[in-house]
Amino acid sequence: MTLHLVKLAVGIDSVRHLRAVQKKRLAANLDAGRGPLVEFITRNRPKRADEILASGSMYWVVKGFIRVRQRILALDPVSDREGRRACAIRFDPELVATAAVTYKPIQGWRYLEERAAPPDLTAADDFDDMPPEMRSELRSLGLI
Repeated sequence: MTLHLVKLAVGIDSVRHLRAVQKKRLAANLDAGRGPLVEFITRNRPKRADEILASGSMYWVVKGFIRVRQRILALDPVSDREGRRACAIRFDPELVATAAVTYKPIQGWRYLEERAAPPDLTAADDFDDMPPEMRSELRSLGLI
């Protein structure tokens, strides 16, 4: 069974902002000769790595709502800035819009079971500029 991770996108104001930040990081990695790499360094490697690597994604929480996901490609051992062991969560650069689901503030990342993961949006459903609260209300009313 596939397992996902969920994490707050700290300092990110919108999905558009997340795309811009990751595009900048991707370009920096390409310029540095590291290849098409988007990653997040975390202190601990997920213990359930095999389940995550079986097609799991990182679900990003933006302003209190899960809004987008990225497929996780690898969980690689690295050293952090202080030389301690850490884990690089490496992502597919593509961000996939999801249905907006409220999510409480957390530190670090959490596991997200497949059955609890929000569905992907189609291009017709992706209202990137609409506030998530409005989108959630319209969805609850059956209007979108």
